[in-house]
Amino acid sequence: MERLSTLCYIEQDGKYLMLHRTVKENDVNKDKWIGVGGHFEYGESPEECLLREVKEETGYTLTSWKYRGIVTFVYGEDTVEYMSLYTADGFTGEPVECDEGELEWVDKKDIPALELWEGDKIFFRLLDMGREFFSLKLVYDRQDVLQYAALDGVPMELFDEIREDGSRTGVVKERGVVHEDGTLHATVHIWIVRPNDKSGYDLFLQKRSECKDSNPGCWDISSAGHIEAGHGYLESALRELREELGINARPEQLREIGTRRCGFESEFYGRPFRDNELSMLYIYQEPVNIEELTLQESEVSEAAWMDYAECCRKVADHSFQNCIYEDELDMVGKALGITI
Repeated sequence: MERLSTLCYIEQDGKYLMLHRTVKENDVNKDKWIGVGGHFEYGESPEECLLREVKEETGYTLTSWKYRGIVTFVYGEDTVEYMSLYTADGFTGEPVECDEGELEWVDKKDIPALELWEGDKIFFRLLDMGREFFSLKLVYDRQDVLQYAALDGVPMELFDEIREDGSRTGVVKERGVVHEDGTLHATVHIWIVRPNDKSGYDLFLQKRSECKDSNPGCWDISSAGHIEAGHGYLESALRELREELGINARPEQLREIGTRRCGFESEFYGRPFRDNELSMLYIYQEPVNIEELTLQESEVSEAAWMDYAECCRKVADHSFQNCIYEDELDMVGKALGITI
């Protein structure tokens, strides 16, 4: 079943007019908060549908609106809806009761706390970023769990929300949303080491690409990355080594040394960034020649070896630009039997 619809977010004084869909029992949006809008009638243009639906549901006549994007909503195996997404900042008229649910003006900063479709959080972020126009595809299963998302035809990264013990909550979120709201998620950190005659070991460090969404241009762990929704720690660690550095490691070559809870809050590119991770740490001790590596340009700009003790000192005294955690270095040092 394919359908056409409009979805509009009317804004005023830093708030959006939100509709809490509570009336219809068989409504796919039951109990969720969405904008106002509805399905096209025969022969209607998107704007005609927009104006009619807003008038019917709110009592308002729009006087100023903007077409912001196309949302392809796929639900289960038999529902595809193409939604024309609008924002509006001008209207006249008096509000009326809505037969679809309750209308409420909600401060934009409070909207993420509402019961929303996870994909809606993606387009709220895009709207907030001022994207002029976008095409967003969202695929859900029948339990309303986000299965796939693509922006302008490019797949987006999806992560499992996890609990403190590492178990999955069943909620799947897009990467940008995760780092906006600080959702706990899983990552892998792989430390490549080699013996030396100083502290006992060198650490392989990578310099993060200048285009990274956090800590661009900083020296960091040998290889690290997020665990994609539905995947596990070890397979993700092997994937990161292969993609970032061109190292085709085998599972038995990675030594697991424990998990670590970490995170920070900062601002990058003028937007807040909240990192909240449960990381599995691994050590890789096979021979590595930097000159023979294939560095992933979008992730890694440089690579270098540094003595473990020297790295600890430099991280402690902030003498080089890095995003390495001191307690994680301690975990690596203990696993290697280093005493300094």
